[in-house]
Amino acid sequence: MQWTTFWGDFAVRATHALSHGAIATGEATTVSLVIRFGADEKKDKSDATPRRPLNLSLVLDRSGSMGGTPLRQAIKSAKALVDELSEKDRLSVVTFDDEIDTLVAPTFVTDKAAIRGAIDRVRAGGTTNLCGGWEAGGKHVEKHFSQEQVNRVLLLTDGHANVGTTDTPTLVKLAQQKAGSGVATTTLGFGTSFNEDLLIGMARAGEGNYYYIESHEDLSQVFGIELEGLSSVCGQNLQVTITPQPAVSAVDVLSLYRTQESAGTYTVTVGDVYAIEDKILVIDLVVKPSAIGVLPLATVAFSYRVPESGGAREVNDQLTIQGQAVDKADASATPDPVVAAEAIRRRIAKAKEQAVELADKNQHKEAAAKLELLAEQLRNSPLANQFEFAEEVELLSHFAERLGKGSFDSVLRKELRDQSYQAGTRSRGDLAQRGTAGGSAASLPTVTEPGTGITLRCEKVSGKLRIRVTADGFDPTKNVQFPRAIREEGVTYLVDQVLPSHDGSFYRVQGTIRRLLRPGETVGKSGGSSRKASSSKAAKVPATAADLPTCTEIGTGVLVQCVPEGKKLRARVVSDGYNPNWNIRFPRSIRELGILYVCDEVVEASAGGSYVATGEIKRLIQ
Repeated sequence: MQWTTFWGDFAVRATHALSHGAIATGEATTVSLVIRFGADEKKDKSDATPRRPLNLSLVLDRSGSMGGTPLRQAIKSAKALVDELSEKDRLSVVTFDDEIDTLVAPTFVTDKAAIRGAIDRVRAGGTTNLCGGWEAGGKHVEKHFSQEQVNRVLLLTDGHANVGTTDTPTLVKLAQQKAGSGVATTTLGFGTSFNEDLLIGMARAGEGNYYYIESHEDLSQVFGIELEGLSSVCGQNLQVTITPQPAVSAVDVLSLYRTQESAGTYTVTVGDVYAIEDKILVIDLVVKPSAIGVLPLATVAFSYRVPESGGAREVNDQLTIQGQAVDKADASATPDPVVAAEAIRRRIAKAKEQAVELADKNQHKEAAAKLELLAEQLRNSPLANQFEFAEEVELLSHFAERLGKGSFDSVLRKELRDQSYQAGTRSRGDLAQRGTAGGSAASLPTVTEPGTGITLRCEKVSGKLRIRVTADGFDPTKNVQFPRAIREEGVTYLVDQVLPSHDGSFYRVQGTIRRLLRPGETVGKSGGSSRKASSSKAAKVPATAADLPTCTEIGTGVLVQCVPEGKKLRARVVSDGYNPNWNIRFPRSIRELGILYVCDEVVEASAGGSYVATGEIKRLIQ
């Protein structure tokens, strides 16, 4: 993990641009307004002061479903985070399953070895009291709250809240209240079982960030991205108020920040502004000028806090947005390309969010049509000559195809929501268009010799599936526009032609695409893994728990744990997707406290209301 440290006393600079500066009178025109908030350095480097200290609480999910690789990677990344902090930073570490434990009480990061040692002792346990863990972390941050610091809770979970407060609207409201007191919340969702609506809702309301960590390899990178931002905060709690002028008949806030409308005025909560990453607010205005001349469009007022010694200074400023009303013949025919690009990014983000809403209502064809319409518009746009938008065409088409077939699973939903969130609220290329699931090369014709074809290979790069040319005579670092639906990590492809893009920055493929099989390589089934069908075989039972076979990964198994109930030990399922309160028929001879069991399968009993463990049972070694 590399953490870039920024120095100096920063304030926020606001700039704006319009897609059309010259607007025709007498007809309605949609004008995009882009407002960019970034760092405005006030001092020379010679007067630099260190970055402001951090007051963080790291809240780690240790529920049973985190057992194995996920928890090991979370521990590794948490220790890497500790290494990046300084002795002026304060850190607490909270873990949670159905119980809450403060591993590290709030302390300055002076004894890193002791903190790392405490984190190393984390073990997976029971069910998921997400609210309890998050609230404990928030209390630790509040206890040492100071406006001179960056105050934040980092919540990492892989599951649904199923113990304590579990209602999404309630948890989102609590995060908003916490942010109102100056403590922001960043959420990190790990794997495929967490509730993305809850974590995105908490991040938006909590004025922090949200990250989808699709695989454990991504976790360290994501922690690094979050810390880069925290190390460069130049303005806190940015709020923007847009007041349209009479010539504006409609307003559409495209950016996905928390927005409230009252009496025609729009208030947008943007959150913290980072020196390394501008916050971009994009708004569509429907404008109909009545006379030639200077055309007032909107007043944009904004406020934020700048931490200073002894407290924080409130800053208020304002932008006056105006265009020029002209005759139709003199109006801007082509939108400003930079503004147009920012606007289309946010429109795509909104469309992906709306597609999820439609798919949730089983309106898959309507969701697919919405995305394919945008893909077609992009194909016919000059923006398609940029790799980012050429890639977006492939993504939109892939998602539309999946939705059109009704293939709407939890991974597809998470990728759509993550891409929507990142494009709608962030301006980092390394967070945009992340996602690696859903594609398969199994349907392609296969060959065993390259002949005169050109070879390419699919690689995972920073949470994205990228295609690189491996044949001689091509730049192996350049991206390739390639159908998203047939990308599969580790696969080698053979194509007829590879041509440079219009500006030479990436490649396009032409002709038939085949899969090149290496010696000993075979084609697996498409569509990824699936759970075993229900088994009628009873669980295999040794004499004691010590005689159980062991494993270090959960795989497709189901986690079970024993909990005391009076003088009895009851077995409970702790994997997500099961009712943690139901009893389970489980061998008494192997029931012990403190053990996590991995069952081949757990099925609902024929009478309902309880479960039965079937197949082989193993003991999870942590």
